Amino acid sequence: MAFVEEILGLQILAKVGEGARSTIYAVKDRAGQVYALKHVVKQTKDDHRFIQQALSEHRLAHKLRHPSLRISHRVHRRRRGLRLRDLYVQMEFVDGKTLEQYQPRDLIDLCIVCQKIAEGLSAMHVAGFVHADMKPKNVLVTDDGRVKLIDFGQSCRAGTVKKRIQGTPDYIAPEQVKLKPITPRTDVYNFGATMYWMLTGQTVASAMPKDNLPLQKVPACPAPNELRSDVPTGLSDLVTDCIKNKVENRPGSMTLVCERLALATSQLQTHPPLFSSPQADPNSNSDSPSTQLLPST
Repeated sequence: MAFVEEILGLQILAKVGEGARSTIYAVKDRAGQVYALKHVVKQTKDDHRFIQQALSEHRLAHKLRHPSLRISHRVHRRRRGLRLRDLYVQMEFVDGKTLEQYQPRDLIDLCIVCQKIAEGLSAMHVAGFVHADMKPKNVLVTDDGRVKLIDFGQSCRAGTVKKRIQGTPDYIAPEQVKLKPITPRTDVYNFGATMYWMLTGQTVASAMPKDNLPLQKVPACPAPNELRSDVPTGLSDLVTDCIKNKVENRPGSMTLVCERLALATSQLQTHPPLFSSPQADPNSNSDSPSTQLLPST
């Protein structure tokens, strides 16, 4: 009989991902239900933040219930004496492609995917939380059209002021870099930057300082329809409004973004344009990992 490797009584099907101090497996329970199992290991005292981040992510993903948000079911802790050694987070398994891999059939399909993302973010905001790391890598799209927003490791309560820069270059909002309060409009910016990339294949000018240089004013980006004439004006204007550098100049809520997206989708269904999904610029940093930097002194 072939040996079947198990964790916590769950059969390991495959390793599906790795991160800082963590490994994610696809596992199956005895009833045949498939889950994602995230294993987080504490190797040094400094790794305590990875444990706390995983616990915080679980608490939020366990509390929220929305079709576009991945559910976290339970946490299994393992200790050595009184000290927490590692933990496993058992989550909903989503068999899909990230937005980096997904190719929309047409512009309507792209808008529908973005509408589902926006609805998930809106649900987070209503509950008082901000995702704070919305980017193409943190969205999965399944073959049957389901959309799941994942990775709540940097999520926080609205109004939080973080002690270090957290975010992803090309999608991070200026207020995240300046260590200003994180609000729903921060997600609006991250979401707009994601749509900008989906529509144009280019990324917005990043607010993240590079090579230890001081933060400089972020230049305005060309509107999506300046780069691609097949992007309708209404949709282009929405994206441009979302990525305004000044927080107060962006749409006031993700609910308003949802409404404008729904209108744009309706108009597209009436007059569908020809549109092919752009390939990401191979020289861009669209797959850049999230960063956690100490604030500059």
